[in-house]
Amino acid sequence: MKKVVNVLSVTGFMFFGAIQSTFAQEAATEEARTFHQELKQRFIEGGPEFMGIVLVALILGLAIAIERIIYLNMATSNTKKLVANVDEALSSGGVEAAKEVCRNSKGPVASIFYQGLDRVDEGVEAAEKAVVSYGGVQMGLLEKNVSWLSLFIALAPMLGFMGTVIGMIGAFDAIAVANDISPGVVAVGIKVALLTTVFGLIVAIILQIFYNYIVSKIDSIVNNMEDASIQLIDLLVKYKK
Repeated sequence: MKKVVNVLSVTGFMFFGAIQSTFAQEAATEEARTFHQELKQRFIEGGPEFMGIVLVALILGLAIAIERIIYLNMATSNTKKLVANVDEALSSGGVEAAKEVCRNSKGPVASIFYQGLDRVDEGVEAAEKAVVSYGGVQMGLLEKNVSWLSLFIALAPMLGFMGTVIGMIGAFDAIAVANDISPGVVAVGIKVALLTTVFGLIVAIILQIFYNYIVSKIDSIVNNMEDASIQLIDLLVKYKK
């Protein structure tokens, strides 16, 4: 997963460098531009300082989001089938057979089952404690780096608003220098201010969509973990009788 994040980050920074290089190019013609060209032009007009930082927030946020989505999809498993296989293994081959089923299954539920089965010789209560404890560990792994994603969601519009304030300050500086309050004097500063806000909000919206999907995915996996853990304890109680 770290390789995925590294590749995405490097790609994003290369893209950022490519955008910076366009500042040295000639102004775009008055002909109709594609959406990509228009977006790039607006990005350039917003200025490299805060627009670049907002872009970095987008790149890092997307890298974390994609890594989490891949991890969570790999962690998703058919818990009903696993419970049925463990039940069958306990009935036919005992605890060792059930542990072998867990070793050959992917996902956090299989890992939790293995920890519970590994403590079953100490009693059902010990197995239950192991399931609860290791379930907390697995939940921490599922939620890893999600707090960073929420940070970038909050940071992007704040950076945009900061760019807005600085743009307005620049507009007032232009008024002071020109000693004139005509629209042409303040238009550039106000345009920069509005563009930074727009791009900050766009980044926050994009990352918020990914964040909500990730949180819903984590909730679904955690619910399956809790339900499956209860079923495992019931199986162990039945096995011990």
